[in-house]
Amino acid sequence: MTDRDSPFLRIPESDWVASNDLAFAVRDAFPVTEGHTLVIPRRLAVDWGDVTTQERLAILALVDEVKSQLRYELHPDGFNLGINEGTAAGQTVFHLHVHVIPRFSGDVPDPRGGIRHAVMNKGNWQTL
Repeated sequence: MTDRDSPFLRIPESDWVASNDLAFAVRDAFPVTEGHTLVIPRRLAVDWGDVTTQERLAILALVDEVKSQLRYELHPDGFNLGINEGTAAGQTVFHLHVHVIPRFSGDVPDPRGGIRHAVMNKGNWQTL
């Protein structure tokens, strides 16, 4: 895959909700909850093993920034954070991205198990 092949690298900066030198964040096109956000390295990297230590730190810093924004904007009761690596794990866009999913009391009948059952009946998605 080349940079031109990544749909994330075609997202205009005007759609970004946060950024730093090595990563940016956008709202998910197919959110499982309001505020569902993706944190993405600016450089094409397929999985966590492909990013540098500096990129990892930048991604994690941006996850924290996005969580702070979402706490202020939406007042969630919790978060799911996740990375799907590989087809078997559900990765459909082969450019690393961290899902930051705000969670709200009562958004599912029983939240036990966290990301194992992140949001009931919201697992349906579409590819970009």
